[in-house]
Amino acid sequence: MATIKDVAERAGVAPSTVSYVLSGSRKISEDTRCAVQTAIDELGYHPRASARTLRSSRTNVLALAVPRTPGTYRAIDGRFAIDVTDAARCHGYDVLLMTDPDGVDGLRRVARSRLADAAVLMAVEERDPRIDVLRKLGFPAALLGHDDHAALPWTDLDWEAAVALAVRETAAAGHRRIVFLSSAEHEIAARRGYALRGLDGARRATAETGAEVRVLPSHRDPDVLGRRLHEALTAHPAPTALVVQHLILLPHLLDTVAAAGLRVPDDLSVVLVGSLPDEPSLRNLPRIELPVAEMSTAVARLAVEAIVADSPAPVPPSAGTPPAPHRLIQPRMAASGPAIAPSAVHN
Repeated sequence: MATIKDVAERAGVAPSTVSYVLSGSRKISEDTRCAVQTAIDELGYHPRASARTLRSSRTNVLALAVPRTPGTYRAIDGRFAIDVTDAARCHGYDVLLMTDPDGVDGLRRVARSRLADAAVLMAVEERDPRIDVLRKLGFPAALLGHDDHAALPWTDLDWEAAVALAVRETAAAGHRRIVFLSSAEHEIAARRGYALRGLDGARRATAETGAEVRVLPSHRDPDVLGRRLHEALTAHPAPTALVVQHLILLPHLLDTVAAAGLRVPDDLSVVLVGSLPDEPSLRNLPRIELPVAEMSTAVARLAVEAIVADSPAPVPPSAGTPPAPHRLIQPRMAASGPAIAPSAVHN
């Protein structure tokens, strides 16, 4: 049977470091924590109950709240669920996936019963009701996405900067008539952060470049989306570029472009914002990829740090409440993608 010394030798650390990782009593670097957890998994080490007394009130579980409409599936949700689970494992945590449509009742149940030690929220809305529930219950949490009004740790792609970058680069390639296919109407109505900030980015880039940018809200119904897009692409004068943030229906979108008699990129440049990394079918399109692994690693760390910060500890009377940590990730055009094709139309 493996001992804590065996784990320490395999990980190349002192036995006390293994104890700190298990107890969460001290801050340990990401690399060291992952090395210890890997050694634990490889050796099948299980600490005795007496060795777990410091964390006896913890479950070593993070609740990942992914609001989902029954009967629907988004590949991006699955990718985040896997990457967050992998990142959590490096901290010695498992992940409980919650797919309640609104998430409020489920999170209240998890927080009150202590089925998990902290929550990670996805699809964050402006003034998200889930945040109020967690704050009232004093339950640690971290956000994938952010709410400017929430005093909780978060990480996110800078969606405003991402859309602005895509539009600026498209305009720099000579395109003066651009259609921006934003997030879907229901996402905008729900005031999802990425949807609202994408619109802000389009407005900002329009002012900066002087290009004519038509904002076209997407729709979850493929037929409605197809009609809207066909109308926009066949308008006179016709656009020469399409910047897309709503990528769930991308295959249908590209079929609509082809049905309009347009070739990509000869007749119409298509630029993607927030695509999944390493998606083979998208390699021939210029794009800004969503940094899923980077965001997942950051949110798992923030959630674990929120758990540690929530542990009882003496606080100096003069100490105020520090601001919640966050990480806003700056966008960049994918290096593996082609450059945006120049406009063949003289404006």
